[in-house]
Amino acid sequence: MPPIPDRSEWPLGRAEQLEPLVRRVLAPNPSPYTFTGTQTYLVGAGSDVAVIDPGPYGMDHVVGSESQGHLEAILAAVGDAKVTAIVCTHTHRDHSPASRPLAQATGAPIIGCAPLTMEDDGPRADAAFDADYRPDRILADGERICGDGWTIEAVATPGHTSNHLCYSVVESGALFTGDHVMGWSTSVVSPPDGDMAAYMASLQKLHDRDDRVLYPAHGPQIDNPRQLVRGMLGHRRQRERQILRLLEDGGPHAIPEFVAAMYKGLDPRLHGAAGRSVLAHLLDLERQGRVRVEDETWMIPA
Repeated sequence: MPPIPDRSEWPLGRAEQLEPLVRRVLAPNPSPYTFTGTQTYLVGAGSDVAVIDPGPYGMDHVVGSESQGHLEAILAAVGDAKVTAIVCTHTHRDHSPASRPLAQATGAPIIGCAPLTMEDDGPRADAAFDADYRPDRILADGERICGDGWTIEAVATPGHTSNHLCYSVVESGALFTGDHVMGWSTSVVSPPDGDMAAYMASLQKLHDRDDRVLYPAHGPQIDNPRQLVRGMLGHRRQRERQILRLLEDGGPHAIPEFVAAMYKGLDPRLHGAAGRSVLAHLLDLERQGRVRVEDETWMIPA
């Protein structure tokens, strides 16, 4: 996982025009898990806009003044347009909490993923679920919302979380991928809600599409969608093969032993996240009958 870039290289608090219908506003929450921070996107160039992933608000590591500053930056980017939809890809706290103050400021409905609250999602302080998220409308796979010159279609992509949605701009071929696909890092798949089999199926679903460009919630845009997603599928299959080879050659392993063998040189702060993804692979392999667990130690079935 690469280091966080110099923040001066990424414009904080102002809108970047990415294409005629898409602008981006960067939130002030860089971390080893969020890269330069959460990217909020505005869709629309006419009388109304949709806001995708409004970002964190009032979180411990994003102080109140910075949260307010990001909200003000979104509103400044909206300008005189009307916000007709506040759209969330999923409900981790670096994505959805600002939907509420933004809704209060604009009167716009919160639309998109279903609510989902769990007590623990692994090692990320910024990735706990947003327990206060209450959408006005939940979108199913293929449902659309429309505005002045734009149409957004929901694409169900469970795996990173069970409620994760991507969003396609029908007119331009852009796809907002939230945390499902990112160019700078693989997504953390953290059980019990994160599911590796669902994540792989969702990757295949995106690979089979013909999107022109992907806009992730963290990191740069992806101009070669199929190539990147194909590589991500291959990477996950390689991790699965690594796990099976370690068990076949070295006998039973506990998760920290997998992490030490599979993630040499990884920033120690990320060992917990790596362990969650290893667990997700192991649970998937267990469902297939290829591994079993006993007292938190994993092995090949006899």
